[in-house]
Amino acid sequence: MQNNDLVWYACYGSNISTQRFLCYIEGGTPPGAKQTYKGCENKTRPSKSKPVSINRELYFAQKAPTWNGGGVAFLNPEKTEIHKSFGRKYLITKDQFKDLLRQELNFEGEIQVDFELLSKNGSLNCMPEGRYGQLLYLGEDESIPVVSFTSEKYLDGELNAPSDAYLTTIIKGLREIYELDDAEIVDYFGTKAGIKGTELEKRLKELAEAGR
Repeated sequence: MQNNDLVWYACYGSNISTQRFLCYIEGGTPPGAKQTYKGCENKTRPSKSKPVSINRELYFAQKAPTWNGGGVAFLNPEKTEIHKSFGRKYLITKDQFKDLLRQELNFEGEIQVDFELLSKNGSLNCMPEGRYGQLLYLGEDESIPVVSFTSEKYLDGELNAPSDAYLTTIIKGLREIYELDDAEIVDYFGTKAGIKGTELEKRLKELAEAGR
């Protein structure tokens, strides 16, 4: 496989959990979710994964039927030097990345991604108004682009706390690649829009323990 056929997919939500992410690659139903995914045409597992720090602010918004109507993770598309979001990057093919996007967007048509233009401009909207249509170029690793996606705008009018199952999935994924104790997990999520000031904030310690 040539490097120009590969991309690092950088995630920050439930896909940090390998078990959950592989449902997009191989097909299946994530634990705690209601949707079954068909997977990518190429079901080869990622050849590598690494932690990645993302210079965008994490927040939770909208209502996802897949996760019992709870909010899901987004990144504020604007760069920040104040907030760093814990992420994970998987080395996959560009065709797998487009299949992943198609499943995230619940879109059956063909998705075009100009990776050169994305790298040049730093962002690219592959589907206006799509939940995760805004692609973000986060640099390179091993001469391979690191790419994430989010909403094209900050959804401050649609903030919504995630379901227990969704947040626990993220916590389990974080524990796979980061050495975080319960207090660090509580501190991390307790500051996030969509969680801060809600009833869920009061139960973060409980969920941190459940995600061990």
